[in-house]
Amino acid sequence: MLDEVGQWLQRRSWRVADRPLEALLAAKRRSSTTVSVVLPALNEEATVGDIVSVIRRELASPHLDTGTPLVDELIVMNSGSTDRTAEVAAAAGAKVIHRDEVLPRLPTRPGKGEVLWRSLLATSGDIVCFVDADLREFSPDFVIGIVGPLLTEPDVQFVKAMYDRPLSGSPAGGGRVTELVARPLLNLHWPRLAGLVQPLGGEYAARRSLLERLPFPVGYGVELALLVDALELVGLDALAQVDVGVRLHRNQDGQALGRMATAIYAAAERRIGRGPAAVHDARSVFEGRSGGTALTQFERDEGGCFVPRGHLVDAEERPPMCTVPEYGQRVAA
Repeated sequence: MLDEVGQWLQRRSWRVADRPLEALLAAKRRSSTTVSVVLPALNEEATVGDIVSVIRRELASPHLDTGTPLVDELIVMNSGSTDRTAEVAAAAGAKVIHRDEVLPRLPTRPGKGEVLWRSLLATSGDIVCFVDADLREFSPDFVIGIVGPLLTEPDVQFVKAMYDRPLSGSPAGGGRVTELVARPLLNLHWPRLAGLVQPLGGEYAARRSLLERLPFPVGYGVELALLVDALELVGLDALAQVDVGVRLHRNQDGQALGRMATAIYAAAERRIGRGPAAVHDARSVFEGRSGGTALTQFERDEGGCFVPRGHLVDAEERPPMCTVPEYGQRVAA
């Protein structure tokens, strides 16, 4: 590990208990900073309601003593769900926005990164906090932890949650794509990011002023891409991580993880040896041309033979939101 990374770990790694909620509310009042929480959701009716309820009850209602909520805006971005995700989230108290309602002139792409990118146009907070909608036994610490440094450390601009990910009886058995794909890529090509415990985790928060300057891959490459581009744009010391305990969620099968890994490799390839300004083609994005990476996987058919299945993993990237005319008009208004 680079000496710089070792020093960063000591300086920019915290526990959620280091910043009590009362201290964060006081800092929020002093700075008049607003906080938006976004849950990207695709068919998450089993879990999204509980997450929304916890955030609403613990963080979005005016605090009993101060009258100040930590969370000013709570939005569930519906990514084309076919179950009752939207109804459950709305009943729990979230504002639900379908991805197609945001920037309707631009055809949507399927994928998590697409929804996160569009959420910048659908929210108004100075700090934007992303939380996956498939978490079980959700704790408000996931939000408190990653928002905290942004309210108390002026030089911090991007905060990732870190946690254990249990799987099959092992307390740290989850995060298979992290260990097999993301961590080797970061150590080989961006060793300054080797100190991130959960580089692919879906719980992170950042200042809007940073997020709006970053391109977003439309699929699962978004988390790695945002980290790499943020490092290039604002430097390692502007990044931080907070230990929030344990993350329980739905684990995907091996083939789904293969498609996720392909998207991450595609995002990394665009960035190896290049700066963030060169990682997207704005013309292809706005003309609706799709870029993709072909992936062949195998399944047994009814006769017991291995049959190839082709998948097109979308490698399209959206440009920085600050370059989108509608976003500029909204900010100016």
